[in-house]
Amino acid sequence: MLILERFASPPESIPTAMVWSIAELAEARGKQELFTRQSPQRLKALREHALIESAVSSNRIEGVEIEPSRVEPVILGQAALRDRDEEEVRGYRDALNLIHTQGSALAVSEATIQRLHLLAKPEVWDAGTYKERDSDIIERYSDGRERVRFRTVTATATPAAMRALVTAWDRCLRESWVHPLIALAVFNLDFLCIHPFRDGNGRVSRLLLLLQSYHLGFEMGRYISIERLIEQNKERYYETLEQSSQGWHEGKADPWPYVGFVLYILRSAYREFAQRVDVVKEPRGAKAELVEEAIASMQQDFSVLDLERICLGVSRDHIRRVLKTLRSQGQIESLGRGPGALWRRKEDHNSKRGSKRGSYPGNTRVRQ
Repeated sequence: MLILERFASPPESIPTAMVWSIAELAEARGKQELFTRQSPQRLKALREHALIESAVSSNRIEGVEIEPSRVEPVILGQAALRDRDEEEVRGYRDALNLIHTQGSALAVSEATIQRLHLLAKPEVWDAGTYKERDSDIIERYSDGRERVRFRTVTATATPAAMRALVTAWDRCLRESWVHPLIALAVFNLDFLCIHPFRDGNGRVSRLLLLLQSYHLGFEMGRYISIERLIEQNKERYYETLEQSSQGWHEGKADPWPYVGFVLYILRSAYREFAQRVDVVKEPRGAKAELVEEAIASMQQDFSVLDLERICLGVSRDHIRRVLKTLRSQGQIESLGRGPGALWRRKEDHNSKRGSKRGSYPGNTRVRQ
């Protein structure tokens, strides 16, 4: 039984933390129009940056990654694609563009879901079609070990399960079973448990999260990448997904850990959006400002490559120009020479002496 269908009967209780999160999101949505009246140039830069981050992060969660120097020409341009990874990143961009430009006209239907999969997995033989063989969610470790995290709905039962999910979503909104934000998170959880496609389910789930949030009037995803926030909290994402999927087939799953995670991501996006529009600087280079913000957030020594990973779409030459300017102003210092040289914020010189570069998320990968 789908978790969403269980909400046709009112739940005995809703965790207090969820109620607070919903109240905070309602307040943020109320301020949304005020935020979007800010500097058009700044908002344009935020939209462009969010598009880049979303396409890169959603694919990188699944182990698909392209060279930093290729990010801007692949996502913002029409450069010839070099390999399969670049095809998938651009395909995700196309799916995002569809949602951004036609989201209000896209019903949450099986046809829309299959279309998003077709865009996100271009040129794949089964793109846009449900899986033909049973496939489970497998976690693979860097040492070669693997384990089954969840046994998904069988291939033969998938079409019926997807019809039921879409129907439950429509009825839930029409009959007000539960708050729409809770329904959004539960729909996402059910979709991942059904696992309707052979591959690419995680990416489609994030596209649906964006589309459905737009339908509910929460549009911060235009300016702040929800996918990037999920990637930054990847371990918690996998942990809550596993917790909430236990007992799903028996109708005994506890959805609240995953619901709480989704609400946390949406709240984080609004908070970041508010911070960014609150420091609008006319028409000074928005990309330079993104680099400065990235440097200000660094807690350890960093390199140009580190900044490239954060400031997607900003060229290496542009990053170096900002570094040169900040060094001349005495805000940072170089700890070496060459492409791999480390940099340090001056205010951290005494407290961070001997520190090493930070690390990125581990090598654990879950195939969805």
